[in-house]
Amino acid sequence: MAAGKGRVTGKRKLSRLFVLAAMSLGFRGADAQEPVAVPQSAVGSQTNGIWLGAVGEGFQRGAQSLAVQFGAAAGLAAFGSEQAHDLALASISYGRVVGPLYGEDRWFRGNLETRLELFGGAQFSPGRAWLVGLSPHLRYIFATGTHWMPFLDGGLGVTATSIGLPDLSSIFEFNLQGGGGCHWFLRDDLALTIEARYLHVSSAGISRPNQGVNSVMGMLGLTWFF
Repeated sequence: MAAGKGRVTGKRKLSRLFVLAAMSLGFRGADAQEPVAVPQSAVGSQTNGIWLGAVGEGFQRGAQSLAVQFGAAAGLAAFGSEQAHDLALASISYGRVVGPLYGEDRWFRGNLETRLELFGGAQFSPGRAWLVGLSPHLRYIFATGTHWMPFLDGGLGVTATSIGLPDLSSIFEFNLQGGGGCHWFLRDDLALTIEARYLHVSSAGISRPNQGVNSVMGMLGLTWFF
């Protein structure tokens, strides 16, 4: 009888050891689960809401910008203008990225941005005058995958100016702009922006004379993205 009881007790101890071992392996298996890999693009979008991935890889739809720029315009006595009108200028603009990243696998990969610019300044040659304008713009920013992102830009808006004869004849005028430039990102949300544009101011034939003011402008400033 004693021998039988000993065999039963031994079996019970052995079964308990098996149960404990199984429970231990179960807990270790739960703790040893591998972490889920998160794509780098998802990390970028969660951290700042600006980029699709790293700086220069393309903007998120809805990314916004605010730019402050200063510069000058060299007048051209050409394309109808009788005088060369030299200007000192300043501008502030707000932009918003619209649509997805275009041409994802092509050389022209980039984003489309709509902008609204308020600009103004003074003519210092051939005389003293002032001007102020408001212009909607359409800008295409190339996604290069680097901190250097070139762009093309065009705009059309309205202008008020005291520049008069012989090239203009009224305070109310229109402005036409076109050119290009480049953002150089100092950090992921701040860029040094340099650009060159052609600027044309005229009344579109509403008043006469309408020779127009033509100039090539260079602008330098900072652009914040958010």
